[in-house]
Amino acid sequence: MKKSLSLYVLIVAILSTVFTYMYFNKQVKFEKERFETYKNKSKDSLDAMKLRLFESNYFSLEANESAQNYLENYDVNKLIPIIKESLLNYNDAPEGNQFTGQDKIGEQKFIINKIKVLNHRWIIAEYSDGTYWGEVLLQYFIEEDDSITFKILQSFIYPTT
Repeated sequence: MKKSLSLYVLIVAILSTVFTYMYFNKQVKFEKERFETYKNKSKDSLDAMKLRLFESNYFSLEANESAQNYLENYDVNKLIPIIKESLLNYNDAPEGNQFTGQDKIGEQKFIINKIKVLNHRWIIAEYSDGTYWGEVLLQYFIEEDDSITFKILQSFIYPTT
């Protein structure tokens, strides 16, 4: 009787060990597959975001090699902040930034909020007075003395509803 009880306990222990091993083995396999699926989805999402970023920066001085070649005497990474700062300095004028193409409508002046340097010649900027919003397309020139001048090509203010 003791032999059969010992044999029974041994068989139960072996079966328990085999089932535990199989359970954890499948668990690890399942987690690996889940991780691989997550990794592939993440890579696809990252690739899609990189493509979107590339597409959104297509019209930018940073991504336009021809425009950079045109500005061969300048470091583009240093030039862009200088252009933006030069344009934003006009926000301090009492009547607002003259390069919005808008006169004061209410009590607040129009100032430029966001700027994107498109290439070696054009800038698009967003402006507002807190109530009205618009966009302006500007042309910029780097003068002989390295000063920057601007010219309004087109300005648009969004209608309020």
